[in-house]
This record gives sequence, structure tokens and C-alpha cells, in this order.
Amino acid sequence: MKLYYAPGACSLAPHIALEETGARFELVPIDLAANQQNSPEFLRLNPKARVPVLTDGDWVLTEAPAILRYIAVRHPASGLWPWDAREDARCAEWLNWLSSTIQVAFTHVRRAARYASDPRAAADVAATGKNACRELWEAVEKRLERGPWALGERYSVVDSLLLVYWIWGRGPVLGFDMPRDFPDWTAHARRMARRPAVQRALAAEGLQLPI
Repeated sequence: MKLYYAPGACSLAPHIALEETGARFELVPIDLAANQQNSPEFLRLNPKARVPVLTDGDWVLTEAPAILRYIAVRHPASGLWPWDAREDARCAEWLNWLSSTIQVAFTHVRRAARYASDPRAAADVAATGKNACRELWEAVEKRLERGPWALGERYSVVDSLLLVYWIWGRGPVLGFDMPRDFPDWTAHARRMARRPAVQRALAAEGLQLPI
């Protein structure tokens, strides 16, 4: 398998999941700053011009939630996806919420110009989006009061995606004080940092461990 990724993007979540499985895979970096996602070669893989992209032979899959589930199903011994009907549904619920709501809110801050052509309007989109992100980050914090992992006592692919958004929360776009304002989520991130698979993935992408 090959994972096309950009350091620190949501592609970090499937990168962690692949490391958790212990399977052999190849990392292919995509330089977003150099617009490599719009190169003809990459667009043949993903016309949406986004990472992550996973290839398994000549088969191509896009979208982080789908890739995370595929990795887990492809490697059932890793235990990254629960098969109890209710836990299965809860895992899917988390991934859908994170990708369709929380990531979209972040994008309104990170790329406000996508949503408004006037600079003043774009600034308002970014400011409103940051307020929306804080509310959503608080909602994640509340849900993580229930246990060490997103699903309670069970580790899953959801936890790798949660780490991505924790990293984004402390980054320059949002600038949240994650330890002070989101202590349960920060405790989750620090638990993640103790996992060897997470350490390998972050080191490969040149990212700092949660501290």
C-alpha cells in the first residue's frame, strides 16, 4: 500500500493507523505549498486534489474516514475497528462528525478566501469560524470525559483523527491553549504520544509530540 500525505494534514490519521497495523507501506509526500496536489500525476489519482490518498495495488481510495476503515478492515488483527454493532456505529458516528463538521469549521478559518471574495468578508468568515471551532472543540472535550479513548476503554482509528485536530487546535491558525482549555483532550493526546506507532508517524512527518 502507498499513502499519499502532507505533513500535519488529516492524512496523519491513516499514517498512524498504518503504523499501528505493523504492515509494510510506502509514504509518498505531497507538497501542498508547491501545489503538487494539482499536478497532472496526482490529479489522475485524486481529481479532488486533496490528501490523503491510499493505493493498494492499482486500487485507489480517498477521504480519511474511508481510508481509516479500509486499513482497519484490511488488518482485523490490529483491532482498530470494533465489530459490535453499537460500537461499530459509534466509530462511524465519530468519524462522520469529525470530518463533516469539525474539519469544515477549521477550513473556514484556515481558508476563509474560499468562502468570501471580499477581504473584509473573508476576515469575518475566519473570525466566525474560529468561534465555531472553539464551540466544537469544547464539544469534543466533553465527549472525552467518558474514558481514555473516543470509544471509552477501546482504542480505535477515531483516536488517530482526534490527535490531528488536537494538533491543529494548538497550531497558529486557531492558537488555542489546549492544556488549559481542553485538559481531557490534551490528556488523550499525551496518551497517544506514548504509543510507538504515533511516535513513528510524527517523527516521519517532522511533527512535535504532544507535551
